[in-house]
Amino acid sequence: MPYATTRDNLELYFEEEGSGTPILFVHEFAADYASWEPQMRYFSRRHRCITYSARGYTPSHLPESADAYSYTHFRDDAIAMLDHLKIPAAHFVGLSMGAYSSLQVGLHAPKRALSLTLAGVGSGFEAERLKEFREQCETRARQFEREGSEAVARNYGMGPGRIPFMVKDPRGFREFNEAFGAHDAQGSAHTMRGFQGGRPPLSEFWDDLGAVTLPTLIIVGDEDDSCIAASLFLKQRISTSGLAMFPKTGHVLNLEEPALFNETLERFLALAEAGRWGPRDARSVKA
Repeated sequence: MPYATTRDNLELYFEEEGSGTPILFVHEFAADYASWEPQMRYFSRRHRCITYSARGYTPSHLPESADAYSYTHFRDDAIAMLDHLKIPAAHFVGLSMGAYSSLQVGLHAPKRALSLTLAGVGSGFEAERLKEFREQCETRARQFEREGSEAVARNYGMGPGRIPFMVKDPRGFREFNEAFGAHDAQGSAHTMRGFQGGRPPLSEFWDDLGAVTLPTLIIVGDEDDSCIAASLFLKQRISTSGLAMFPKTGHVLNLEEPALFNETLERFLALAEAGRWGPRDARSVKA
């Protein structure tokens, strides 16, 4: 099995397919490397595609210390994946937690990213919701430790942003939720507490976001209420960003609407690689 070594000597499982300009897919909290299969199959026809399981997600290693699960660890792990594969820069495509990590790479090491695709990003963004969001993360972490992943999946997996997936594709939703229920409970607890509950809100990166020059695509479902405000915030703050909103769609964008996701991403990557995805023309901004 292929593994990449992180800066703190953990091993992350990855898979790659295809050749060409590289794309690194970064998964969400409730998923792992396998959740990008519809994109790996489609984009590997023309790109070198890489997907991996984050620390705390089997078959990657599960550090025992809770201190090893900060958002900076996950950011640096994505960079370490490129280092291992000797890739100078790649297109970053992230969903939810993976979108946050991808954005952090764009802020911290922009030369390693060719573009950023941020899907379902920013849950807990609003200042008035931040305290409640962090309390919910702590409660969820304790539930993982007390009841295990299968029990959490029955609850967390039925969150409002995931219902549209269940309504449209019960079979796909069931498969996704069963995989989530098989995650390592302690690794998930550490991730929920350290990354999800401990990460700074996007608003704390106000100045840094204004300086982003990478081609950036933001995707959000119109029924993913927790991420709409954050997506609008990023669109308004990043001059080189474009916003796509999928109708009647929730949080698990790439699996809920795989064809639409692939089409939207493909168009963006083509424009970005052609140098045709630049900053917004100032004349289009309403005074």
